[in-house]
Parts: sequence; structure tokens; C-alpha cells
Amino acid sequence: MCSKPILAWPPVTLRQARPADANDRLRCGRHPEATRMYGGDPANTAPLTAQDAEEWRRQTAADPLAWVIDVADRAIGTVRLHALRPADRCARLAIGIFDADCWGRGYGTWAIRLALRHAFETMGLHRVDLRVLEYNERGIAAYAKCGFRREGLERESALVAGRWYSDVIMGILEHEYRDLAPAWWADR
Repeated sequence: MCSKPILAWPPVTLRQARPADANDRLRCGRHPEATRMYGGDPANTAPLTAQDAEEWRRQTAADPLAWVIDVADRAIGTVRLHALRPADRCARLAIGIFDADCWGRGYGTWAIRLALRHAFETMGLHRVDLRVLEYNERGIAAYAKCGFRREGLERESALVAGRWYSDVIMGILEHEYRDLAPAWWADR
């Protein structure tokens, strides 16, 4: 249930982390907008160090349900399933694209779809959910495009730059994925 396959749907590949990925991560640094989308204060975005990039690579490589998002043989982000509850056949999805030049190009949508394919078709999960800050409109749109439905709101759950924001709770069930997936994979 915790294998690390290589999943691909050109131009996106999900794969295991490799040593050169730390260089790709370091080259992109920390973007203030990405910091804000992760719930941090963009005004206090510290520079990314080589040690930080290597630690990111090590953590990604050590997680059996985390994949590097690869486009054109370059690491642009990560997607992972976490908070796995095997008895309930559910997990939580998290994604982050650290290369700002790759935002808005659909790579996140395809990475999410590939992770869902693994979750439902390989792992046999029944449910995948996520939390997203209410102001992350690009993320919410990508999740909805992948079949996630808004299930609720955790009010004022994140203090970002001195202001309270809510988390949107979204989820997708196995039968919803199965209804949507054939069109995704036939789409290309």
C-alpha cells in the first residue's frame, strides 16, 4: 500500500526524489506568494538555503507516499498523501509547486489527478480530503477541477500575517473519482 511508483501523464511525472532535486528546489528559492498559500507570513519569508533544500529532498525521499512533481526532467514541486487511515481507507492530499514559473499551467491539476489515480486505483482508498486556505483561489479551482467538493469551513483556523483566515475542507470519494477519471485519461 505504500509503494513509490513512477506515475506519468505527459508532461507531468510523479517520481521519487533524487539528489539533483535539491538543486532545483534551491534555484527556485522561497516565493512570498507560495509562503502565503502555505499559511506563512510573506513579509517574513526567509531565503532558502542549500541545507533547507537538501532537507526538503531528504524528507520527500523518506516519505513513501510523497512524490516529486517533474516537468521536463526538473523538480517543480511535490504532492503527497498523508494522514493515512487504512482502517477507514482514507488519506489527506497536499501539494505545493515551488517553481513560480510553473504556476497556472495545469501541472498541479495533472499531479493531483495522478495522485488520486494512485490513491483510488492502487491503494484502494475510499476517500481523499484536503484543507486549503480560503484565499487560495487557484488551489481551490484546481481541486474542484479534479472532483473535490467543498464539505465545510473551519472558521478562523489560521493566523496569517496577523489576520485570521478560514480553512476550506474539500473531499473526493472513490465513486466520484471513478465517474470523472475516464474522461481525464481519454482527454489527451
